[in-house]
Amino acid sequence: MTGFILFGAFIVMLLGAVPIGVALGLAGTLAIWLAGQSIMAVPTNVYAGIAKYPLIAIPMFVLVGSVFDRTGVALRLVRFATALVGAGRGALATVSVLVAMVIGGISGSGPATSAAVGQVVTRSMIRDGYPRAFIASTVGAAAATDILIPPSIAFIIYAVMVPGVSVPAIFAAGMFPGILAGIAIIVPILIISWIKNFGGQMRQTEDRLTVWGTFKEAIWGLMAPVVILGGMRIGAFTPTEAAVMAVFYGLFIGFFVYRTLTLRDVYEMLVEAGELSAVILIVVALASVFAWSTSTLGVIEPVAKWIVGLGLGEYGTIALLMIALIIIGMFLDGVSTFLILLPVLIPIANSFGWDLVWFGVILTMKIAIGQFTPPLAVNLMVSCRIAQVPMEATIPWVVWMILAMFVALAMVVAVPDIALWLPRVLGY
Repeated sequence: MTGFILFGAFIVMLLGAVPIGVALGLAGTLAIWLAGQSIMAVPTNVYAGIAKYPLIAIPMFVLVGSVFDRTGVALRLVRFATALVGAGRGALATVSVLVAMVIGGISGSGPATSAAVGQVVTRSMIRDGYPRAFIASTVGAAAATDILIPPSIAFIIYAVMVPGVSVPAIFAAGMFPGILAGIAIIVPILIISWIKNFGGQMRQTEDRLTVWGTFKEAIWGLMAPVVILGGMRIGAFTPTEAAVMAVFYGLFIGFFVYRTLTLRDVYEMLVEAGELSAVILIVVALASVFAWSTSTLGVIEPVAKWIVGLGLGEYGTIALLMIALIIIGMFLDGVSTFLILLPVLIPIANSFGWDLVWFGVILTMKIAIGQFTPPLAVNLMVSCRIAQVPMEATIPWVVWMILAMFVALAMVVAVPDIALWLPRVLGY
């Protein structure tokens, strides 16, 4: 009965437009009170939920995204990728995916990348003959790779919540699935562009970009993921320290290399990153109350046993979770989804003996699909606003990218070594 009240109160508050963090905290507090538990469990768990060293990386990686957005890195990456790929049909759309993947190796936030890439490529793609709805679909889908390619805020939350999973291990595990997801999205983009004759209309009007010239401009942005991930690999710094180094690297580029930043920009970036980080960490803190109430009051175990007892087997259970998480991912971001559902999902994974690093990667891939699946796709909302097109207009295009991501997800499910080979080789 208490479990029903817990989840029922949470859903009612969500439908009533209560902020998700507040809904989680209030629902958990209500359940604790009704069960006769000490109300002091609430402040204790609020503090314990965020008093974890790896979470310090979240504000830093949020700030990294703001820094690299304002330095003009995205524009230079687009110019380099355009010179590399060319200017034929589907070329600029492919460039937007490649740039989103590189930006994902810097910031780790899908909506932020959707905004950064969308603002740079939308006008060029319109001039190159792409429909606005197709542009929004491409950018929204491309940005979904960012929670897979390290650094990823969702991966940090997963590693903090799941015992035995380290941040470097799941960062390494996400690398190849993230690249695979990007390639999977490029395939339907190229096919549609060739069939519908999208792109290639600026070849006669645009100045020719040289690979070497644009590479020299973009090299500083291309080196950012190397600094972040390479430094962690050689043991120079931890993931949290890597985030701090990335901030200073971005500031160095902005002030001394590109000279696009001012002290006023730094102030605005700090305010922007502080506000966004506060929202994320407040949700994490209040979700800890919800998670504690579900585990302490015995809500989780019956649900997990019921799902395992359905007799669907490993792949049937994964398919069931896939459908559920993609639907949930349409409405919630990856961090919120993990905070709410991991207490239920981890016992299911343990009952089947699944590797928890691999399980975290496929969960994140499912959430990534939900981020650009209408009606409430967070990435697509951003790209549609920039392209000035209603979300429903993207459905004929985005559905093919969703199917392509499904294929990539199925490959990682069927061949776990796509995710696990790299962390094994690196010794994580």
